[in-house]
Amino acid sequence: MKCINKRYACFIINSIFIISLCGCGKDKPALSYERTVTMQNPVSQSQTADTFSSDLCVINGNYYSDTDVSMEKESAAGLFDINHNKVIYSQNIHERMNPASLTKIMTALVAIKYGNTDDTIICSPNVKINEAGATVCGLKPGDRLTLNQALHALLINSSNDAAVVIAEHIGGSMEGFTEMMNEEALKLGATNSHFVNSHGLTENEHYVTAYDMYLIMNEAMQYELFNEIIHMNEYSTVYYDSNEQEKEMSFRSTNLFFRDDYSAPDKITVIGGKTGTTNAAGNCLILLTKDTGGNPYISIILRASERGLMYEEMIDLLEEINN
Repeated sequence: MKCINKRYACFIINSIFIISLCGCGKDKPALSYERTVTMQNPVSQSQTADTFSSDLCVINGNYYSDTDVSMEKESAAGLFDINHNKVIYSQNIHERMNPASLTKIMTALVAIKYGNTDDTIICSPNVKINEAGATVCGLKPGDRLTLNQALHALLINSSNDAAVVIAEHIGGSMEGFTEMMNEEALKLGATNSHFVNSHGLTENEHYVTAYDMYLIMNEAMQYELFNEIIHMNEYSTVYYDSNEQEKEMSFRSTNLFFRDDYSAPDKITVIGGKTGTTNAAGNCLILLTKDTGGNPYISIILRASERGLMYEEMIDLLEEINN
């Protein structure tokens, strides 16, 4: 289903104007899968809005009457057919919610787009994460690692300390980096989102919508490195402490589809994704999948009450691809 309202057309027009002023950054690498995009030449301002959304899934509200998906009423969820610009399922996709570590997709997008992955990062004292239960990879002040290594820790292990060092390296500070995140969100038309940190730990005024997460994921997956990292189920590397002594980090993906705990429906392949969990956000998951024809889909669930239930609901959601 495709539905465009005037409010989103205005957001889209403003986003295009911002892009025209700011430029597009570095060129994007080729996609790692087939994606069909039909572009038009804009002639007028009204046509500009239609052109911007011509290769996006756009919908105003809930759409699930023709599906067999059973989703918690408080959750937000969406299933988007990328090649056909079609919304297969939507529930509460424009409601603002805490994204937890799904935030790290925007962090990775900004870092890959504006950073040099070969750069060496020196960890500042801010690398220490004090929140109980927060996932970290064990970075210490003075440690040295590349942006590439930090991105792997960020997306595979969901390391919050890696999110801090990436933000400070790219943006100069957490505040500088979140300004870049919010500017990028505006460019993408993700106007119902606002970021105040790079990791997703709970803070006031840090929120997204399921639809905006689709827009952000749709942009991030156009970078080859992002696709490569989210497809990995484990990672090991060596970095250095302040005395140039070797340190090793090794971890497995937080995505339980990659741990054989859960299996995607027949004829559906999970390419990768990102998990997120906090008390405020509940359980969150976004996936990039493809069908037997290689067609890509983005699926997302926010605010599931239990992790196991979230995965079962995601499987139900993915079943709709075959229907």
